[in-house]
Amino acid sequence: MPPDSSSRFTAKATNCPNCRKNSNNKALGAQRGPKSLLYYYNTIMKQIIFTLACAALMLGTPATAKVKKSGKNTVEIRCSQGFQGPEEWVRLQLPIDKKGFITLFDGTSLDGWRGYGKTKVPSKWRIEDGCLTFVGKDDKGEGGDIIFGHKFKNFILEMEWKVAKGANSGIFYLGQETTDENGRLQPIYISCPEYQVLDNANHPDAKLGKDGNRMSASLYDMIPAKPQNQKPYGEWNTTKIVVNHGTVEHWQNGVKVLTYQLWTPQWVEMLQNCKFSEKAWPAAFRLLKNCGGPNHEGLIGMQDHGDRVWYRNIRVKPLCCGACKK
Repeated sequence: MPPDSSSRFTAKATNCPNCRKNSNNKALGAQRGPKSLLYYYNTIMKQIIFTLACAALMLGTPATAKVKKSGKNTVEIRCSQGFQGPEEWVRLQLPIDKKGFITLFDGTSLDGWRGYGKTKVPSKWRIEDGCLTFVGKDDKGEGGDIIFGHKFKNFILEMEWKVAKGANSGIFYLGQETTDENGRLQPIYISCPEYQVLDNANHPDAKLGKDGNRMSASLYDMIPAKPQNQKPYGEWNTTKIVVNHGTVEHWQNGVKVLTYQLWTPQWVEMLQNCKFSEKAWPAAFRLLKNCGGPNHEGLIGMQDHGDRVWYRNIRVKPLCCGACKK
């Protein structure tokens, strides 16, 4: 959100809970002369109100940012239990570490998770050996993409993943649950970017697209991950996705492999040169052009592409200001 020029708290006096940069305090300390009790009361109240406002910015709009600090090592977060029909929410107490990372999946519970466009977790998504596992097309259970039911705005998302031989999946961010004009659910990938998860050596998608832009960690069908440092199938890879006021980074195994800027002419140009172009797929182009919707926030999810894949240690750190990216 751009700073309000009419506000007494300008961008130079930002008090961000993450980076703790508080030039406003310096300005207060520079004042001279005795101050009345009323002056100090007003100053303290302004700081409290501003800190609360900054926390609200950090976690999105009131409709989706139902998170508050609960205890010393936990945070309360409210998750949507479906987008069709009456809106329902569940309150969760999730672990938060000293660096501000909230655990979304700890290997023991799927609280907060559900199928995309559904109210429950599809049966093909299971917890196995502490991993969020998609068991693959050979199982006769219910499939579909899986999402965490809370929208995030600016954040760092981290997790580990591995794939079976020849497997394909993906990590979605800024996703929306959308329907067409007839009320039919649209796929999540036409509304948001996808971090590709793939067995590069054995899946044919690795050889499609342009310049390797369908290999693992790529912005699917748009930007290739370079260097391509994926570990072979059956081995764990680490992922970090940074979304910070439109600047997006993909990391793989500790290396930044691409960066791009959302909501810019360059973003639109990339869309026009991929499978989601205005001519090839008008509905996808319209949604992706302004992905994240009017509030530039959305869901985190993983893809059912029919193949066996494992995810673990899924955590997210909400960000507030541009200085917080660490």
